[in-house]
Amino acid sequence: MRQLFGTDGIRGVAGEYPLDRRTVFAIGRALGKRLRDRHAEPRVIIGLDTRESSGWIAETLARGLHVSGAKFRSAGVITTPGVAFLARTHGFHVGIVISASHNPWMDNGIKLFGSDGMKLADAIEHEIEQDIFAHLEELAADPEHISLSAEILPGEQQLRDDYVNWLASQVDLTRLRREPILADCANGAASSVGPALFQKLGIECEFVHVSPDGRNINDKCGALYPHYVGESIRESQGKFHLGMTYDGDADRALFCDHTGKVVNGDAVLLLAARDMKSRNTLHGDQVVATTMSNMGLEKALRESGIQMLRANVGDKYVLEQMQAHGATLGGEQSGHILFMDGDATTGDGLLTSLRVLDVMARTGKHLEELVADLKMFPQIIHNVRVREKLPMEQMPSVKLTIETAEKELDGNGRVVVRYSGTEKLARVMIEAESETLMRKHVDAIAGALQAAIGV
Repeated sequence: MRQLFGTDGIRGVAGEYPLDRRTVFAIGRALGKRLRDRHAEPRVIIGLDTRESSGWIAETLARGLHVSGAKFRSAGVITTPGVAFLARTHGFHVGIVISASHNPWMDNGIKLFGSDGMKLADAIEHEIEQDIFAHLEELAADPEHISLSAEILPGEQQLRDDYVNWLASQVDLTRLRREPILADCANGAASSVGPALFQKLGIECEFVHVSPDGRNINDKCGALYPHYVGESIRESQGKFHLGMTYDGDADRALFCDHTGKVVNGDAVLLLAARDMKSRNTLHGDQVVATTMSNMGLEKALRESGIQMLRANVGDKYVLEQMQAHGATLGGEQSGHILFMDGDATTGDGLLTSLRVLDVMARTGKHLEELVADLKMFPQIIHNVRVREKLPMEQMPSVKLTIETAEKELDGNGRVVVRYSGTEKLARVMIEAESETLMRKHVDAIAGALQAAIGV
């Protein structure tokens, strides 16, 4: 079992274990030594988001890499998929992202990508953990190696430009529509590349929440609050034909149509799947979604002759399923969409935006027209803050309430209870044709969890 790595890297409160200076330095040393054992001249690319802690975490990590003999370069503030792109195209052995994605500003994280631009497998992360613990023991005896500098690594503009140029090459500029767009960058990493991308494409795009101050990332903005863009579109009285919202590291995107209605990742999967099938790029007529995707998506895809497979939550697990089945499209309801019919290797909110714009341009349809027949089953997700993450089987009362819900729904709904991979939360998701049944069972399961392990 991994102890430091969750579903999306190492994450926690900045300054506290495992993101205290000593552990961050140990992570750098362990990773540097691992690379040194495998490569004569190990090269690492580092990118970060806009949190006030990202600078010192990147600098401390870099010093750990340096003492182990690894060379590094910094792209500065850049999206998570931007680092994945640079790792696979610029000859780096590892890409490191300092970000906690959609989490609040006081959190942070460390994500790792291989030279192929893919997130590392769980088994490799487990091996790295053992090296980190070994280096932590060494540092406990000799703490003087740990840097206390708060210096921010200078980021190279050319690296960010290379990523923007690659994104721009993914669509046909001559066919994109020119109506104004509204985009919310969440005061996060998209702020550093999003405006440059759309300017290069010649698309009129008004950006909001592009003034990060270290603490306003995801603060009532971005993909966590897509209704903000929706309300702005409605108030603009027809000025914008599309709204786009990104999370803190811009690896996912949600949308709003020209009426201000929010369009989530399930709907994007539907429109992308149909488009790719029509162009014979949807391998096997299969799409990989997750356990959280709505039954309505499964039904709509089936009516279009497309099979939907389900993976565990987390884009790395979606990718694993895609690779196992040879699928070229996968994603999550939260807006992580993986297009594997080109050379992308991870979810990319900006790329997803371009793909949606491309479909709209080629079909001549508005976003709401493309997904008009998607009828979502009523769904509710309830989060329970927990003090520990016990297996459900070890909590008889919780197990019983889940079994009762599944029996009563009898195939006309779904129950998914899982722990967040990045926070101390249990997520209870219920889908049902009856809203009364849905709320009854979500309250029962959440209550059982609260009684057993709630904070």
